[in-house]
Order: sequence, then structure tokens, then C-alpha cells
Amino acid sequence: MNVRKTDDFIADVERQYHWYVVEAGVEIADRYLDAVKAACQLLSRHALIGPEGGFAHPRLREWRFYPALRPFHKHVLFYEILSAEVVMRRAMHGHRDLQRRLLEPSGAV
Repeated sequence: MNVRKTDDFIADVERQYHWYVVEAGVEIADRYLDAVKAACQLLSRHALIGPEGGFAHPRLREWRFYPALRPFHKHVLFYEILSAEVVMRRAMHGHRDLQRRLLEPSGAV
């Protein structure tokens, strides 16, 4: 399946990448980016591997999730399957108020 990354997904990943650059260095930040890319590639081949999110909000109802690959598995990638396409919607740390945060635009405080 084709993988399409939304602007919110890209912004989320870029923000986390820059955080790692500042807090842990470029090498760790690059490893984070590699882990996200590898998870996206896996989802392109096995889109149903991620469970449904179980969110009540209608906009999120069809969204699935899958962790970035280890050691960044606390960062969750949210996506939905539309036709023959995996649409990457958001990426964020799993210890957030997810339903509320997923409905906010990327970068909202």
C-alpha cells in the first residue's frame, strides 16, 4: 500500500526530531527518524497490524495506531486506511490525553 503523510504527521515528527537534537544529540534524533520511517514501511506492507484506536469521536473512529520501532516505542503513530492507502495522521508520545490531542492541530499547546 502507498503511505501518505499528512502535514500534521510531518509536523509532529519534525517537532520530536528537533527535541531529540537539543536534548539527546543528532545521532539519537536520526535514530528516532529511522524508527518512524521503518514503522511506516512496515505499515505499508501490513496495514492491519495496528489495532483500532477505539476512540469515541467520529473523526477518530477509524484511526489505528502503531508504535515507532524500539527504542522509541513510546511514540505512537496514528493512521487510517483509505482505499489502497495508509494515511499517517499524527505521531505523539503515548502518555498524552490522546483523544484531545489528536483533535488539536499539530503544535497546539
